[in-house]
Amino acid sequence: MFWLKLNFQDNLSFFRQYLNFFHDCNLLVLVSLLVFVLCFLISVFINKFYKSIFLELEIVEIIWTFLPCLILVFLGWPSIQLLYSLENNEYFNRLTLKVIGHQWYWSYDYGNFRNLRFDSFMVIENDLNIGEFRLLEVDNKVILPFNSTIRVLIISADVLHAWALPSIGVKADANPGRLNQRFIFSIFPGSYYGQCSELCGVNHSFIPINVEFTSLSIFKSWLKLAKQIY
Repeated sequence: MFWLKLNFQDNLSFFRQYLNFFHDCNLLVLVSLLVFVLCFLISVFINKFYKSIFLELEIVEIIWTFLPCLILVFLGWPSIQLLYSLENNEYFNRLTLKVIGHQWYWSYDYGNFRNLRFDSFMVIENDLNIGEFRLLEVDNKVILPFNSTIRVLIISADVLHAWALPSIGVKADANPGRLNQRFIFSIFPGSYYGQCSELCGVNHSFIPINVEFTSLSIFKSWLKLAKQIY
C-alpha cells in the first residue's frame, strides 16, 4: 500500500486520483470478501459431507475473528491518512477564498484582496445560452488560478449547507458560526461544477457552484476588472 507514504503537501495536484484509487481498492476488497463468504456459505449448505468438527474447530474461530480485524486495519489506516490530509493546515497556499452559504445562493470573499466579494446566483433556464448546463450555471463564477494551492474557508450565514465539487474531490459542510477549511488544486484550466449537498430548504436544488481555473495572467486581468465591478 504505497499511498501510506504519500506526502500530500507535494502531491495536491493528484489528490483526486488518490481518492479514486483508494475507493477502487476498498471496493475490490469488499467485493472479494462478499464473494468468498457467499461461496463458503453455499458450499456449507450444499455439501453434506462436512464434519461437525470443521465447523467447531478452534483454529477456524480464531481465523474468522482476527482476519476481519486485520482487514479493518488494512482499510482504516490509509483512510485516516486521507482524512488527516484534508485537515492539514501546513500547505503553502497562495490564495484564500472564503465561501459563505445562504438560502439559496453562495457568497465569495477573496481574503487576499480588500473589498472583493460577490454573490453567485443560479442562472434561470430562460437566460441560458447554447451549450450551458441547466441548474449548474451561475451569474458570477469563481475565478481561480490553476497550478496554485487555494485555501477555501467555508461557513454558512443561516442554515446548514455543503460546498461540494466532486470533480476535484472537495465536499465540506457550511455550518453557521463555524469555519471549515479545505484545499483545492487543479493542474488544468477549465470549469468545475457542483451543488449544495445538504437539504437546506425548498430551493436546495437551485444553489449551484461554478469554479473556473485559468492561467495566472488571466486571473490578474480578471482581478482588475472585478475590483471595478463588485
